[in-house]
Amino acid sequence: MNPILEVRDLAVTFRTGSMLNRSDILAVAGVSFAVHPGETFALVGESGSGKTTLARAANGLQEISNGSVRFDGYRIDGMPARERKPLRRDMSMMFQDPVGSLSPRMRVGDLVAEPFRIHGLGAGSIREETVRLLSLVGLSAEFVHRYPHQLSGGQARRVGVARAIALSPKLIIADEPTAGLDVSVQGEVLNLLNDLRERLKLAIIIITHNLHVVRHVADQVAVMYLGRFVEIGPTGKIFSAPAHPYTASLLSANPEPDPDKPRNRISLSAEVPSLLARPSGCEFHTRCPWVGGKCGSQPPDLRQQDDRRFSCHYPLAPGAQAPVKEVSHG
Repeated sequence: MNPILEVRDLAVTFRTGSMLNRSDILAVAGVSFAVHPGETFALVGESGSGKTTLARAANGLQEISNGSVRFDGYRIDGMPARERKPLRRDMSMMFQDPVGSLSPRMRVGDLVAEPFRIHGLGAGSIREETVRLLSLVGLSAEFVHRYPHQLSGGQARRVGVARAIALSPKLIIADEPTAGLDVSVQGEVLNLLNDLRERLKLAIIIITHNLHVVRHVADQVAVMYLGRFVEIGPTGKIFSAPAHPYTASLLSANPEPDPDKPRNRISLSAEVPSLLARPSGCEFHTRCPWVGGKCGSQPPDLRQQDDRRFSCHYPLAPGAQAPVKEVSHG
């Protein structure tokens, strides 16, 4: 099956500073991945790791400085906006703030119907279609007349999902879909996305720092650090046996549902480096608990092992909390 979205060597550079003292910031540094129909792909990492910038670039909302983006067989990077508009119907985005992303001056019915008007499409009876979409996300027809401030966080998120699926897209990009929601409501939203993915044959990209979300819904996961992928592969394999120390540290901080299971919290030293002063060698070496002799001078390649890729000179042994081989700290 061909991927619905294929990203190759994508890079995004921001320019900062004054006219006399400009600096280029490499926010996304040459990443590659593919998402297939009916698949959920997760981008995870700390704040500032480049997850949202990458998603916006893949969606055509952010200019890229290198690489390529193909959607449904069409190369969309550099494509004129007029030519790209029909493809936008098939690629939808859910923004992080469920209430703040909805115009406070519009009723729910108008918000859900807005994509039809933007694209100049007729949907038969727009009201009937709006009610149908609300029903798909678990909201009754009475919500048509409500304003965003009359919604709970979970209801606002459901309205956002209804807007996202209005044009029957092939891909949805969901930025922190459970942010700010109670745990019980998070589960409802995740179950909704899973159900819609199966019923509508959607592909979904989820941007999150919540690894519980990833474990619950994602088929594939990519772990980002300073704009690069440090590990990418099947979710189950990475959760059960992370190869990269950064992945292991994120997993160790995730709440463990079994209170009797021993916790091995991995503490990271130092702060996240600035993108203006990237560390030499492996960019994670300034925080890594198992930094080795060549980590500070030699950048590791993103190497393939079975169906996953990772970039580490001293990867963790499967199921272990230590590198495959002993490292020298000299």
